[in-house]
Amino acid sequence: MLGRSSSGRMTHPTLFPFENSYARLPGRFFRCLPPTPVASPRLIRLNETLAIDLGLSPAALSSLEATEVFAGNRIPEGAEPLATAYAGLQFGNWVPQLGDGRAILLGEVIGTDGIRRDIQLKGSGPTPFSRGGDGRAALGPVLREFVVSEAMAALGIPTTRSLAAVTTGESVMRESALPGAVLTRVAQSHLRIGTFQYFEAREDVEAIRMLADHALARHYPHQAASDDPYLGLLTAVVRRQAELIAQWQLIGFIHGVMNTDNASISGETIDYGPCAFMDTYHPETVYSSIDARGRYAYCNQPGIAHWNLARFAQSLLPLLGEEQEAALSRANQALACFPNCFEDAYLSGARQKLGFDVAREDDSELMSDLLDLMSENQADFTLTFRSLSEVSQSGTQGEAPLRGLFKEPASLEAWLGRWRTRLAGERRPESKRCAAMRRANPAFIPRNHLVEEVIAAAVSEGDLRPFHQLMDVLSAPWDTVAEYERYAAPPRPEQIVHQTFCGT
Repeated sequence: MLGRSSSGRMTHPTLFPFENSYARLPGRFFRCLPPTPVASPRLIRLNETLAIDLGLSPAALSSLEATEVFAGNRIPEGAEPLATAYAGLQFGNWVPQLGDGRAILLGEVIGTDGIRRDIQLKGSGPTPFSRGGDGRAALGPVLREFVVSEAMAALGIPTTRSLAAVTTGESVMRESALPGAVLTRVAQSHLRIGTFQYFEAREDVEAIRMLADHALARHYPHQAASDDPYLGLLTAVVRRQAELIAQWQLIGFIHGVMNTDNASISGETIDYGPCAFMDTYHPETVYSSIDARGRYAYCNQPGIAHWNLARFAQSLLPLLGEEQEAALSRANQALACFPNCFEDAYLSGARQKLGFDVAREDDSELMSDLLDLMSENQADFTLTFRSLSEVSQSGTQGEAPLRGLFKEPASLEAWLGRWRTRLAGERRPESKRCAAMRRANPAFIPRNHLVEEVIAAAVSEGDLRPFHQLMDVLSAPWDTVAEYERYAAPPRPEQIVHQTFCGT
């Protein structure tokens, strides 16, 4: 049975069992408004597995009514549409008001795991924060975010998710007219470092406290009950960010736009713009077309995350102590945890990639020496570690594919000798070690040329089959499948993607 919302728009009562909390905060935290309807929405893809995890019905979400919801044409019962307010440091430059310029939060649902998550429409029309923009999304960036976010989830990296994507039947103007689309994004929350900075800039300590209490209740309830909850919040966010960035580094992921408004308090990867996965390894790799100076290069990501967290700590200073000097001391105490947290998480992951179960002091050196060789020899990041997994099982006779990735194969000889000596001290049976290595070193990642291929096919030819095929491949990144061999291969010279672009 259909009904009408208070705004008079059609509602659907069965799609989302919303239990909203952010909408209970004061009005200065957001602006209430509905999405802008589109001409002729059509469902591209529904993430049925995610729907089930959220306690939702894939059948109901496949309906025409649900497509209208995903497009912003219909507001489901219980939704309280709003655009959140936040600020941010963008490439180090302060912007006091950003906010959701093309996204509208419909509400929150509690999944089968008991975790509360936002349901947000991205590309759903202009908001008071659009700053003259059209509030829309083109099909290409929507497909990119769907592909990369779901690949990250399959790889076990904390991330926002993609529940659904629809085309709008309308064009958006960028450099040229492009087909429009809307993404339904799912996140543990859309709280950002920039959300706290928004109220810090306005000297609104009451709002910072309410926001911190909301973050504690939602993401860190164990800290909320502690004797020092706000220091506990800062410490917990520092730890989660350190662990997240370590996972990025271990998989060769480059975010591209690590502004403070793109740093999530929950510790999830958020805002997939000009992101990319490295092909040839080099620590200074940059893909983003807007990162002209390499601020967010691969090697800079840990340092930038630490810098962003210092901005978060600055926003929390009024909650950390009445005297500024004491508050600064406590903030620095929490921030000082970052290097060790990052190093511990990174080294733990590196040991898994190299096949080590027992920790040794020289493990870090062995990892860094391999990366140096990879950089000098222009070796593919993903294939090097995947091939090492196979060498671990097959022995010296299986080294040819690995050596073939290096410009000077002989340069690998000494390192392989050290690695084999190190493996000899392991206690695990070889079969278990090899299986664990394969689980740490994926066969399939969303390589840039493959992502561009599916976008080109969809935008230029209206062909979504390559997109669906790539999604199927990336859903099982650890499993080598012969018929998917081309998805594991590095790009040919003419396929190399040198730059990626922001969807706005």
